Amino acid sequence: METYLVGGAVRDALMGLPVQDRDWVVVGATPQAMLDAGYLPVGRDFPVFLHPRTHEEYALARTERKTAPGHQGFAVHAAPDVTLEEDLARRDLTINSIAVHAQYSGATVPFDPKDWEVDGLLVDPYGGQADIAGKVLRHVTPAFREDPVRILRLARFCARFTDFGVAPETMNLMRAMVQDGEVDHLVAERVWQELARGLMEAQPSRMFTVLRDCGALAKLLPELDRLWGVPQRADYHPEVDTGAHVMLVLDQAARMQATLPVRFACLVHDLGKGTTPAEALPRHIGHEERSVRLLRGLCQRLRVPVECTELASVVAKEHGNIHRSEALGAAALVRLLERCDAFRKPARFAEILLACECDARGRLGLHDSAYPQATRLAQALSLAQAVATDVVAAYAVSTGATGKKIGEHIFSARTEALSTGL
Repeated sequence: METYLVGGAVRDALMGLPVQDRDWVVVGATPQAMLDAGYLPVGRDFPVFLHPRTHEEYALARTERKTAPGHQGFAVHAAPDVTLEEDLARRDLTINSIAVHAQYSGATVPFDPKDWEVDGLLVDPYGGQADIAGKVLRHVTPAFREDPVRILRLARFCARFTDFGVAPETMNLMRAMVQDGEVDHLVAERVWQELARGLMEAQPSRMFTVLRDCGALAKLLPELDRLWGVPQRADYHPEVDTGAHVMLVLDQAARMQATLPVRFACLVHDLGKGTTPAEALPRHIGHEERSVRLLRGLCQRLRVPVECTELASVVAKEHGNIHRSEALGAAALVRLLERCDAFRKPARFAEILLACECDARGRLGLHDSAYPQATRLAQALSLAQAVATDVVAAYAVSTGATGKKIGEHIFSARTEALSTGL
């Protein structure tokens, strides 16, 4: 029985990056042998075990064969006769198909993790080290096409390893997969999982560039894909192209270390511009409402979490008003705060402002520009929150006010606070 450290831990160590999680492959073992050694079984699709102390995953070497379309329906063969090279061959990219032999030097059962020593013997049958040196993302074997989620995974790696490119033969394979309808079978949850992880990488725009280059974006996010080639007014958008603008906004959000809901809102805030009539271009009157309708359909289709959907909807609807908020008077500012639900959800309002700042700065040559709207609106909310609404409501009731009339009194008090405080 031989044990090897595999996958991302080996890749990251070779790249000089911090190693997060460690995965292990065991060659020449049976499930019973793992149980006898004290490992804990998990999973039903293939034999994976958890170390009783470290809880790291130890998987028996296995091969896989697709039996149905999509990411599901794989026949798994895990047995002592499966070699390490066969196990590595089923992996997606060469940089993830490198193993390091680990020598067990202890004599206790269950195995003590301190007795495991990685002895430095690299097993690299598919040229992963060369591709790390050459900064290339390359599929291991044609079996890559058996799981179309690997297209999303590769695109996500492009967003993480920003100086890596895609091997031409791998890009051609992905294009063939898209043309053959492979991505049409992807399950919504898997698509969202990879998109969400890609959005949180260092340069998320690269993920969408790769998906667009291979044709997958038009299948998975057609509302986003149609933004490329749509012009905007050059005096507001020096980059002109709407798709290019959205990518600048998204990367601005990454630079500002925004949360996932903010980054998603940045991604989908301008979807309505893709449906602007040609005769109206480069203006996009009413695109905000169209954006809300499109993103809600997208979110329903991909089963996007509620917090992402709700934040994105507010940003799509109100980002224009927030950009123009410096020209708004006190009453209009209170109405804007109410529409954004800022009084009930002030933390979310801060994220709305951050997404709008990313939108304003996500323009060619403007990424370092100031965004005073955020400061003014944050101050406006603070002033309005300082109003003792319970006292105002009690006074309104004492004058005979009921229902909406009480709300009008509160609105007036908040407006007065902004009029004197801003």
